[in-house]
Amino acid sequence: MSLDEPLRATMIDMVFPLEGHSLPRDASPALRAALQREMPWLDQAPLAGIHPLKLVPGTDAEALLSQRTRLLLRLPRVRFDDAAGLTGRTLQLGGHAVTLGQPHARELLPHRTLYAYAVAAEGDDEIDFMQAMNRELQALEVRSQLICGKRQQHAWPTGALTTFSLMLHGLTASDSLRLQTLGLGRHRLLGCGIFVPHKSAAAVGE
Repeated sequence: MSLDEPLRATMIDMVFPLEGHSLPRDASPALRAALQREMPWLDQAPLAGIHPLKLVPGTDAEALLSQRTRLLLRLPRVRFDDAAGLTGRTLQLGGHAVTLGQPHARELLPHRTLYAYAVAAEGDDEIDFMQAMNRELQALEVRSQLICGKRQQHAWPTGALTTFSLMLHGLTASDSLRLQTLGLGRHRLLGCGIFVPHKSAAAVGE
């Protein structure tokens, strides 16, 4: 059996349409808490993650909810039916209500270039962050070109956190699927360390 097969079989992205007007611009802690209340098993689900929400750009504390905004959950495939029970539920996120529609599954596919909007760092220094990422990739036996992007400071109720965006390029198909499955760094339920295909990248085979 090739490495691709178990990776394809174990994890998927669940995509939920959303109905609502607006949300806090940095809704990650509230979203995690709401989903933990609805799905008590979420903390114990191996490698589960909550993708960052894509909201209408701006600088205000509140962000409009676009009709194209979706809630994406990266979950073990065996949890699909459990998570589908969220259909029709209304979540309260910082005083804002959002209702989840009927989800569909999105398979993880191998791409040479992957991107994470935010990867948790242990400190504010970019060099230290990149060294830590290289160590993680070496431990996974993954070879890739790393490009560090935007640094963000999050003053969350759960504690302050520094994140960097990160692009990985030149991945083999098996390494691409491994990284999408395992991610990098901590705080997956806060939207960190979750890799998706870069919009300019095409799927690859080996």
